[in-house]
Amino acid sequence: MTAGPVDVHCHLEDPAFDSNRGEVLARAREAGLGAIVTSGLGLQAALKTLEFSDNRFVYPTLGVAPYELAGCEEVYQLILRERARIVGIGEVGLDYYHGKAEDRVKQVEVFTRFVRLAQELGLPLVVHSRSAGRYALDILFREKAELVIMHAFDGRSSHALKAVEKGFFFSVPPSVIRSRQKQKLVRALPLESLLLESDAPVLGPIRAALTNRGTSLSQQEPLQRLNACLRKRLSIVLLAYPALFFVCRDRSVGRRWTLFKGCADERVPRLMYLTRQPSLQPRRRW
Repeated sequence: MTAGPVDVHCHLEDPAFDSNRGEVLARAREAGLGAIVTSGLGLQAALKTLEFSDNRFVYPTLGVAPYELAGCEEVYQLILRERARIVGIGEVGLDYYHGKAEDRVKQVEVFTRFVRLAQELGLPLVVHSRSAGRYALDILFREKAELVIMHAFDGRSSHALKAVEKGFFFSVPPSVIRSRQKQKLVRALPLESLLLESDAPVLGPIRAALTNRGTSLSQQEPLQRLNACLRKRLSIVLLAYPALFFVCRDRSVGRRWTLFKGCADERVPRLMYLTRQPSLQPRRRW
């Protein structure tokens, strides 16, 4: 991986990219992106993700959508087979917005099994928790999970702060532009716990629009509103990159915060995190 910002969560296997995936990746490189972590959900999407992930610029994680659990056993076995290649498990978790109430017990069972698998393999866990943040965190706390990214967390900041105390990270998508909940979350959490994701091709700064082209603060009125909202804490600059993605500046010290990759050892990439350090040396060793 080259030095540069990292998009820690997206879905490059999505059919929205089938006609221009190569172009998207080329523009991402030109924009100075250091790496992309892409998540394949379900068996077919997971296999597709593995096909184009090169583990030099595009790194794969594999998981299942909580509201589409068919084939979860096949994904579980695929993770075991590809454990040396993937950089994390996910996304997996709970979804009480899309999922049916009668399926919640099954969601909890499947999620718990993947949490334990991540611990067994020593891999980071990317967690989906729409309308179920507190419940997902309760499971993670109970299972004593350690390497956790809460993706696009929509729960309360008070719950998130408890997770930060345990070393969890929270990745923020471009929808922060229009989401008061995510703006509140960004203000509440320490910058060291924040990661940056595009979740492309969804969760862009404009509702119902694909995140497939770059945007600047001067071009979009919603971005100007966000900049004003967060002026006391940080500003957010969106690179001209197809999967919208952030670089943050901490105004209190006037230094750029850049995402680098942590490692389980010198060779195996594992987790993305924010660091002030100018090198690629990991902040923690797992």
